[in-house]
Amino acid sequence: MTETAKLRLPLVQPSQAQKHVTVNEALARLDSLTQVSVVSRNVTVPPTDALDGACYLVPAGATAAWTGHVNEIAIRSNNGWVFVPLIEGWRIWVADEGQALDWVAGALVSGLVARSAAGTTTQFKIWEYDQTLVSGSVVDGAEEVPGTVLVFGLTGRVLTALGGSLSDWQLGHGASADRYGSGLGLGAGSWVRGLTGQPQTYYGGFRPKFTANGGDFGGGTVRIAIHYMELGLPSAS
Repeated sequence: MTETAKLRLPLVQPSQAQKHVTVNEALARLDSLTQVSVVSRNVTVPPTDALDGACYLVPAGATAAWTGHVNEIAIRSNNGWVFVPLIEGWRIWVADEGQALDWVAGALVSGLVARSAAGTTTQFKIWEYDQTLVSGSVVDGAEEVPGTVLVFGLTGRVLTALGGSLSDWQLGHGASADRYGSGLGLGAGSWVRGLTGQPQTYYGGFRPKFTANGGDFGGGTVRIAIHYMELGLPSAS
């Protein structure tokens, strides 16, 4: 046996010379895999400037040294790469996305709160994007949360001041233009935190609505976040 079964840590062999090399390699790999944090899961070409200990989650379509290692953790080591397959139940922090993902049933799952033996899941999620408010009195959200979700509320932050003839603005959905906020500020840094009075189920896609009061929008950007819960189905097998 040359390595451990779970984390594939190299083992010192009988009568081996330079035992410290093997021990140090095992410690370096353990250091990378404890509280796993990867730089990204979307890089397909192994970065030549990665520092020792840097970790990446190998995606489909990976090339060069990462070929054949999809859904494995690639650890930079001595100007090369070592690979460790994901283990059921691992939670991995993905730095460039700012979120933790769980590896369950051969897939990465975000916002996992609970999971049954049959694969049914309860997931809390945030759909976040930057909305440009083009000219007009009403602007529909540019991105849409998929249907059949339970929305708890919306939050937002004005990134660039809102121009135009408006005095303030509202944030809502559908026929309720101010469901998530009214009298909202125009300046950069202004914010909104709107809770649904009772968590609202949207069976169709959810798209926020931005309404100008006293005039029209004339530019500006708001970072908007939709906070919701999604229920995953049991597996078919």
